[in-house]
Amino acid sequence: MHGVRRDGRFFSRRHFANIAGKFEVTCGPLPDKVIREALRFMETHEDWIHEVKMAGLREQLKVGTDQLDRGEGIAIQSKAALGSLFEDIMG
Repeated sequence: MHGVRRDGRFFSRRHFANIAGKFEVTCGPLPDKVIREALRFMETHEDWIHEVKMAGLREQLKVGTDQLDRGEGIAIQSKAALGSLFEDIMG
């Protein structure tokens, strides 16, 4: 299950816990009600969040398939070249 940040990116329950921990260090204990409400939002909007994420992935996939259709693909000749490509993508 994931949540949506203000910038439209997604985060998991683990990120919620991380945020709660940081909040507790700087502002005191985070009230259970806030955590409960955040988790309730995630649970009640899970299908919508999933669809938003899938729509973004479909859009990215469409860009890639359009590039392939135009002959703009990159031929990968070896496992090392594939590994290098993934390293470039992941930063």
